[in-house]
Amino acid sequence: MRPTKALGLPEFVAMMAVLFATLAFSIDAMLPALPEIARELSPDAPNRAQLIVLSFVLGMGVGTVVTGPLSDAFGRKPVISFGIALYILGALLAYFAQTLELVLAARVIQGLGAASPRIVPMAMMRDMYEGRRMAQITSFVMTVFMLVPAVAPSIGALIIHAAGWRYIFAAFIVFALIGGLWINLRQPETLPPEDRRPLSFTQLRLALAEVTGNRMVMLYTAVLTLGFTQMMGLISSTQPIYDQTYGQAANFPLWFALSALIAATGTILNARLVMTVGMRRLALLSYAVQTVFAATFLVAFEFGLIPPALAFPVWFFWSVSVFFMAGLTFGNLNALALQPMGHIAGMAASVIAAISTVLSVILAIPIGQAFNGTPAPLLIGTMICSGLCWLLMTRSNEIDDLSGAPHLHT
Repeated sequence: MRPTKALGLPEFVAMMAVLFATLAFSIDAMLPALPEIARELSPDAPNRAQLIVLSFVLGMGVGTVVTGPLSDAFGRKPVISFGIALYILGALLAYFAQTLELVLAARVIQGLGAASPRIVPMAMMRDMYEGRRMAQITSFVMTVFMLVPAVAPSIGALIIHAAGWRYIFAAFIVFALIGGLWINLRQPETLPPEDRRPLSFTQLRLALAEVTGNRMVMLYTAVLTLGFTQMMGLISSTQPIYDQTYGQAANFPLWFALSALIAATGTILNARLVMTVGMRRLALLSYAVQTVFAATFLVAFEFGLIPPALAFPVWFFWSVSVFFMAGLTFGNLNALALQPMGHIAGMAASVIAAISTVLSVILAIPIGQAFNGTPAPLLIGTMICSGLCWLLMTRSNEIDDLSGAPHLHT
């Protein structure tokens, strides 16, 4: 029997968060396994183990190209269900893979499937909300979503200790099944048949042209790309920094959990501030502050201005600030980018996510591979990315004025 009754807001937020959390769990639960995977599958080039994170994100970015248009044509729920099935297939292939190359290929497949629980929930929220209200709902979802990174490394570490790193992929399957069953059994379809767009090359080309031809949408997509780049750089580098730089490998899951819990307050704060301060202003301020933070810490680390006893606490504080900034910006930037695209929300969400994700992986790979035993490469990458984000955000009002677009709840 298909569900027809609209969910209450708490359950809807929780369900959306679980679907989004498939991504975080797929990334963060792998982090404690990277040293073991490097020793077993890539002993001569241990930094290559970071590609297990980035290959998943790359597959997800490619998958977003088609996920949105498919959900516009066939409805949101069928596309989520198919994506979850593909995700499970990738997890099974990774479980049995015997070389790093095969694990990476399986992770790309897993990422392709994960594109649906990333993109379609965003389109579903746009089906139901818009403007600052959408940004607020997104912040609520992200608040719950941030709890998963807090526990994922600990879960991964427990699984590794009990059964080995391959069983993390079994945990991925269980997690995906929970989200898939929840949305199919409880959530009504948010895109009625009369509002669906036929899946044709002409329609896709016209929608793609509309999205990419909108200067504001592309500006916010560029900001998202740079924001994701510094996040991917941090996530792929964080385990080696904890391990090799500060000797905290054993305590890594606990420190990562604490950082995620602290950073989750960013989404809570954003939900409270966005309705009064506005989405643009919060993003502009966040990237300005992070540019100064990264530059200050880079100088302090490079010139030995931080006492050895304070080196790790300072690093921890700075890494938390990057995660915190994501909570203040990502939901707002997605809402800003999708604001003029409500009639093609799925296609727009796909294009925005595909561009920002694929390009961020390409840009983040050299940041991660440049790891030299210190946080300097990551600090440099973050400083550059945040500085460029700030410059682009200062241009957003000017471009909006030139385009004649209304300043609707931004």
